[in-house]
Amino acid sequence: MPKADIHPKWYPEAKVFCNGQQVMTVGSTKPELSVDVWSGNHPFYTGTQKIIDTEGRVERFLRKYGMSTETDIPEATDPDAAKGDAKK
Repeated sequence: MPKADIHPKWYPEAKVFCNGQQVMTVGSTKPELSVDVWSGNHPFYTGTQKIIDTEGRVERFLRKYGMSTETDIPEATDPDAAKGDAKK
């Protein structure tokens, strides 16, 4: 048999506040909850999410540490080589 009076009081209509405004009601062990982010103001759910990483992380790492997989073309010091003229 379970022990009596060991569980906290349950509030089936607990109010959730975000930025001072009530945003929803939920069941909780506290009568009021204060949150910073909820689905109504989170960028993922509102569609205002910005993609910060526009390039792949692996490519950025390789470029940063000089391990680029692309063929590196050295800068030419000869003006004719810069124009693409090949000396034969």
